[in-house]
Amino acid sequence: MIKGTRDYLTFLWRCARIAFVGDWRYYAWMAGLTVFCLLGLHAYCIQFVHGLIVTGMSDEVSWGVYIANFTFLVGVAAAAVMMVIPVYIYDNEELHDLVIFGELLAVAAIIMCLAFVTVDLGRPDRFWHLIPGLGQLNFPRSMLSWDVIVLNGYLLLNVHICGYLLYCRYQDRKPSKWFYIPFVFVAIFWAVSIHTVTAFLYVGLGGRPFWNSSIVGPRFLASAFSAGPAIIILALQVIRRVTHYHITDKALLTLRSIVQVSMIINVFLLINEVFKEFYSGNLHVASSRYLFLGLDGHHALVPWIWTAVAFNLISMFLLILPLSRSLKWLDVACALCIVGIWIEKGMGLVIPGFIPTPLGALIEYTPSLNETLVCLGIWAFGLLCYTIFLRMSVPILQGVLSKANENLPESDAGAPAAPAPSPR
Repeated sequence: MIKGTRDYLTFLWRCARIAFVGDWRYYAWMAGLTVFCLLGLHAYCIQFVHGLIVTGMSDEVSWGVYIANFTFLVGVAAAAVMMVIPVYIYDNEELHDLVIFGELLAVAAIIMCLAFVTVDLGRPDRFWHLIPGLGQLNFPRSMLSWDVIVLNGYLLLNVHICGYLLYCRYQDRKPSKWFYIPFVFVAIFWAVSIHTVTAFLYVGLGGRPFWNSSIVGPRFLASAFSAGPAIIILALQVIRRVTHYHITDKALLTLRSIVQVSMIINVFLLINEVFKEFYSGNLHVASSRYLFLGLDGHHALVPWIWTAVAFNLISMFLLILPLSRSLKWLDVACALCIVGIWIEKGMGLVIPGFIPTPLGALIEYTPSLNETLVCLGIWAFGLLCYTIFLRMSVPILQGVLSKANENLPESDAGAPAAPAPSPR
């Protein structure tokens, strides 16, 4: 027991130390992210002192870019399941080790989700009211209580799975299936639940007709399973360029197929939603009209949503065409997919739900500079976490950082190894 604890602490210590080892590109990237983190922290300190009045939100538009980013990132976290399913259900060897990168992305995304929820609270110091025993979680009546449970539960599931598999690889021993496989299958269903619960948060608000549609849940999942794997594809491309870790073209094209199908479904569901809103022509079409066409001279979101539609359509056609089998064009398609869905699920979903108000007033929302800096800071912190996770995991998966070379300094243990013939 004592020896096992000592070995595990040594593993954690070596992982922490290797996170500070890299070339000039690594240090420049980490320094840039740190600067944005500090700017965001300073902006949040200003918000904490003066309150949410320093943001662009108001009594009429009470959810802004914080909740918009939260909604997008929940989908990114849920998308890790699209790598888990091929590996653990269909036994896809090409993605076997790469699934860890997807689950690490889920961990970083959930951390950002929790950060965005925290900064959206006017008094985050009162979070203890949600702790059972100390406060009142109000479960199961409140959908927010469901969200608290599914987000934190999904975070713990992915931390356990990734941590255990990496530790076993570090120890050069085969992981016990009973200790992680059940958690993998629970995580598959849990991933669907986190984005479904997020969709229910919107759908359940009867006073906001823009969100009152049963198709919101499927749309959330389709967009998540498009943008999430697209981010993973770009991350794997970076890993392949800056390290010698072996990632095959076949693995990337497998993920391309997932994004391709999900993107077609996402666009199809968007067309269904637009048809329902405009063809019916009822009084509740005002929010959609404001979003797509402008309303009574107010059209702040019109350029945004049409940019998102254009990006989504271009991305979909690129993914359908054989052209995207070229990794260069696949990168373009993935980038357009990510930006398009971020706009559509963020500014294109959250803000129009508040415009017009239930009393018919048209009060537009524009994020303040302070709000924008907080968002950039959280994104930088999330990317910083994901970079550190990758920096620790890649040498372990390569076999460069292991218990066998425990006595070597991290500068040697973390040095790039020659490309392996197989990721396993």
